[in-house]
Amino acid sequence: MIKRDLGGDHHDAIFRPSPADAGDCHQGGREPWLLVALPEIPSGKIYGESAKSDAEAAFAALQGEAFALPDHPENARIGAEISPWGPALAISYPAAPVDDLVAASLAASSAWAEAAIETRVGICLEILARLNRQSFLMAHATMHTTGQAFAMAFQAGGPHAQDRALEAVALAYAEMTRFAPRADWIKPQGKAAPLEIEKHWTILPRGISLAIGCNTFPTWNSYSGIFASLATGNTVIVKPHPAAILPLALTVRVAREVLAEAGLPADVILLAADRADAPLAKDLVTRPEVALIDYTGSNAFGDWVRANAGRAAVFTEEAGINTVTLAATEDFNAVCANLAFSLALYSGQMCTAPQNIYIPAEGIETDQGHKSFDEVAAGIRAAIEALLADPAQASGICGTIANPATLQRVAEARGLGKIIRDSAPLASGRSATPLLLAVNEDDRATYEQERFGPIAFLIRMRDADTAITKAADLARSKGAITAALYDTDEARISRAIRAFAGAGVNLSINLTGNIFVNQSAAFSDFHVTGANPAGNASLTDTAFVANRFHRVMWRRPISDRTAASGAN
Repeated sequence: MIKRDLGGDHHDAIFRPSPADAGDCHQGGREPWLLVALPEIPSGKIYGESAKSDAEAAFAALQGEAFALPDHPENARIGAEISPWGPALAISYPAAPVDDLVAASLAASSAWAEAAIETRVGICLEILARLNRQSFLMAHATMHTTGQAFAMAFQAGGPHAQDRALEAVALAYAEMTRFAPRADWIKPQGKAAPLEIEKHWTILPRGISLAIGCNTFPTWNSYSGIFASLATGNTVIVKPHPAAILPLALTVRVAREVLAEAGLPADVILLAADRADAPLAKDLVTRPEVALIDYTGSNAFGDWVRANAGRAAVFTEEAGINTVTLAATEDFNAVCANLAFSLALYSGQMCTAPQNIYIPAEGIETDQGHKSFDEVAAGIRAAIEALLADPAQASGICGTIANPATLQRVAEARGLGKIIRDSAPLASGRSATPLLLAVNEDDRATYEQERFGPIAFLIRMRDADTAITKAADLARSKGAITAALYDTDEARISRAIRAFAGAGVNLSINLTGNIFVNQSAAFSDFHVTGANPAGNASLTDTAFVANRFHRVMWRRPISDRTAASGAN
């Protein structure tokens, strides 16, 4: 059972194993509960008064040193991470040939597969508990590899990623225990003795699981797959992005420590660190021993993975073009403020960030009267300016740019339409504020492709219904993870709900205040639907975990069992 408190500042979850499996934890006739609290606020009152300073010291101690992973396969040291905020991390990680990693993973697989379901789930929970205690350190690691500002790095790199992992573990436990592990099957045969068969089912893991991490959200995007695979008995090889190794290296280290303490092979989880000029992903994907692949990244490499993964089950989150349709609103200022934050947050480098904003050419009706297209554009621009007026706040919202290529993309995009608001650097780090461009409906080659980063198009559309149709069609053909609609016409809202559902994209309607289209919460949102080209899997539905194991049966006549018992 998972219990979630969806209010307040804390993200709490409760995992309750079945009484029959509770062992020594089951006392006094009460069912055991393990409370796992994953608070999202970086507060010393929650994580300990010295947590912040301890993490700063720990992060400083990692820089310029060899990252320790005891007993991990290693024949070289690599690492070239440079913080988008400025300094080079100069951390070196153990590197090993693919053959060595695969051999080590296979050697660890039997012991992990044979471990009881409750043992594996318990180990996963202990790993998460320890990772949660290191959330401040993980925040620094995430901040200085992805370019996120500290507050986002703490949440997305720490508790929110841990939330997603816990969700995957809970669902994996539920799926593995959905059916009884044994049963007696009895078939009457009239006057003859009934047929009596005892049947037993074993959970069989699929094999080695490969997690290919991304640069922008190395833990949030990877934890669901890593922990779903671990809980279901698969060994895992974690292949981080070369620019964001540290967050996943810390994760692997904690996991290996817990496994070793439990008397299980640490090589159940391995780190496949590589360099941008000598990548390992393709070699790992094509290994026949790899049975599961979790991938986050571009459509182009996603296509390659699917084409070359052999018999491996592939779970992907890929690129998409997220849209907003402005049809009407009863709170124009709140809509503009909400969109401003959604566009500025982490400089548009979120997979959920909007890119295309569809606005009827004749404007929209609002609480302030009719607003023309130009007035709507001016309102969004003004909201961004107000949001980013204070330099410290602007840096905390926008963060920095993870990949220098994104800055070049912004520069090239300036010529794609009329500039409503130009992008500009902030005082800190490699940065760029949102670029807003006005284009026409027929400029499809301009806006019907993903332009990753702080780039957004305000698109003049024939009318609101056309905008809804075009946005849904784009999601269906090119992929989308989010879509948003602002409207006051209930009939049109109903049509939009059907259109976007048919396109396989999650729709947010009339979001204002502190709820944003960018946000996706564990235990209450299915992130990505798997129903359009932006990804073939969903975090986290039953298909995400159930395909990571098989059920294998053995059976025999009950009389045979009885005879064997009598003989003993």
